[in-house]
Amino acid sequence: MSEGMSVIEVVLREQRETLLAAWVQAQLAAPGVRTDLISESELRVESDRFLTALAGAVTDETSAPNLMDPRWDDVREQLTTLSRSRATRGFSPTETATFVFSLKEPLFNALRDTEGDLVALVWAATQLVDSLGLFTSEAYLRSREEVIRRQQEELIELSTPVVKLWQGVVALPLIGTLDSARTQVVMESLLQRIVETDSAIAIIDITGVPTVDTMVAQHLLKAVTAARLMGADCIISGIRPLIAQTIVHLGLDLSEVTTKSSLADAVTVALERTGHQIVRRKTPKPE
Repeated sequence: MSEGMSVIEVVLREQRETLLAAWVQAQLAAPGVRTDLISESELRVESDRFLTALAGAVTDETSAPNLMDPRWDDVREQLTTLSRSRATRGFSPTETATFVFSLKEPLFNALRDTEGDLVALVWAATQLVDSLGLFTSEAYLRSREEVIRRQQEELIELSTPVVKLWQGVVALPLIGTLDSARTQVVMESLLQRIVETDSAIAIIDITGVPTVDTMVAQHLLKAVTAARLMGADCIISGIRPLIAQTIVHLGLDLSEVTTKSSLADAVTVALERTGHQIVRRKTPKPE
């Protein structure tokens, strides 16, 4: 074990309580500390648990810390869990990384009172804390990306409801843009609903789709083709004048797909194809 890391190991073991108290106070004194998101007692528990894992990892360290070494598994796991928890609670990357970086000053103060080359000790401590801080930041960003991706998937699922309008007729109102990921969800939802309701007609309403370009049209055609393979004909409604001009300008062939300008017109066609008809009820004349 290098001299710097060996001294740090001794400090973590012999001055644990003093270091823990100073570290917790440093976190509470940090600018913008989020006491509304985490209590002092919870912060102390997290810090105490981390110091235990850190002391165990440093014990076997021979040089600058290699956080990918199996000896650091517990430390990495704790920092990853902490980063995920704080990303979910609404902490910023800086606020999350402060958990580690605020350990610098208490650790430097503890090392100052020990014997040895102070410069070497400070450099070893700097390498250690910086490595842990960078890992925490990366873990936070990964956790945040996972949260955003999960929220996007949930929004996509919520924004693609397939509703049963009538026996044998389902409708899929689309709002927003279509990309490859959302098209996959659209097709899965549509096909599943077609099977569940044994529908022969599927209406895809694009009234809420702001623009239609070549990519969007291709995605729509994929959905139509997939529905046909399941034995259901598709009607695309919501074809506005601007979208019609765009489709013509792009040279897209929708000749084999029934299109209507409004959802009401599409519903009328769908009911006619299934043997139904919408008629206005006659109101009895007043006597």
